[in-house]
Amino acid sequence: MARDYYQILGVRRDASKDEIKKAYRRLARELHPDINPDPATQDRFKEVTQAYEVLSDENKRRMFDMGQDPYAPGGGGAGGFGGATGFPFDDIVNAFFGGQTGGRGPRDRVRRGRSIKIRVELDLAETAFGVSKEITFPTAILCETCQGEGTSPGTQRTTCDMCHGQGEVSQVTRSFLGQVMTSRPCPQCAGQGSVIPSPCGDCAGEGRVREKVTRTVTIPAGVDDGIRIQLAGEGEVGPNGGPRGDIILEIVQRPHPTFERRGDDLHCTVSVPMTAAALGASFSFETLDGTENIDIRPGTNSGHVITLPNKGVTHLDGGGRGDLRIRIDVETPGKLDEEQEALLRKLAELRGEDQNPGRFSPGHGGLFSKLRDAFGANK
Repeated sequence: MARDYYQILGVRRDASKDEIKKAYRRLARELHPDINPDPATQDRFKEVTQAYEVLSDENKRRMFDMGQDPYAPGGGGAGGFGGATGFPFDDIVNAFFGGQTGGRGPRDRVRRGRSIKIRVELDLAETAFGVSKEITFPTAILCETCQGEGTSPGTQRTTCDMCHGQGEVSQVTRSFLGQVMTSRPCPQCAGQGSVIPSPCGDCAGEGRVREKVTRTVTIPAGVDDGIRIQLAGEGEVGPNGGPRGDIILEIVQRPHPTFERRGDDLHCTVSVPMTAAALGASFSFETLDGTENIDIRPGTNSGHVITLPNKGVTHLDGGGRGDLRIRIDVETPGKLDEEQEALLRKLAELRGEDQNPGRFSPGHGGLFSKLRDAFGANK
């Protein structure tokens, strides 16, 4: 063989495709006419490119390894550049220019509108049972004057005289392949292929105008803080009358003075006097559903929880409700007058709880010994 393509690229005969490509790109950058304008290098550059074309193609490389040069006379090669030889035209052009070849055509001037995110603050009862809310927000709506066309009444869009309706303009640049044509969006029509000689006076040719609107939205029962609700097709109108975007409602639940929400259950704490906890009592309690009568059983201890089933938040899927859990906190009086102290001492005496805690023996006595025994059992 008159030519050794491996030697031309400076790679081993068992070189991988990546090694061949790296070797070619290194040499191509050194020999490219835009970098090295010396005419003597052009033949060398073509030789390097032809070697890459053969060795990067699996079939041609196999033919060459078997002793047949695809580009020798009668070798079956297509010859030259840009022919049907498997020459990686796009790969090489992108390597040097980082762009595209071939047209893309006019851009669609009608585009989808932007989505809008709106914070909606709700009370606990509104999130529990659902609510209809009026929300006011700025948005883009269809221009009624031009109905989204962007043209003044009685006029219409015309074909761009710079790109002749193609939406792009072409530029010829010199490269190692000869003349290469690249395309870019038309600067006069922004790639749309048409222009507005007389824009609409209300929307300035955009096909939409901005204003504040008020919408009534339905919030389902069971939403929680941070949940987002998507209202498809309720957002801004797109440029040139394009389809609307969406509205995204972000739920913010205001703190409640009594209840703490944990999932779909409601929790609260009610403080009751020591005497009410000991003797039992009844009191009225305001829930989300109205007033409930709550009974405190005699001997109720601090920390006891009273559960009211199905008095919590509605499940978001509509399958029932959570519970209301009331924790009882027994208040011990901190200051006693003489009469109150005397009564308590009398009660302690009647219950056998008036002895000095240190005089109780394990298993005997009253409250203090029981406390001491309980702590001792935990050691």
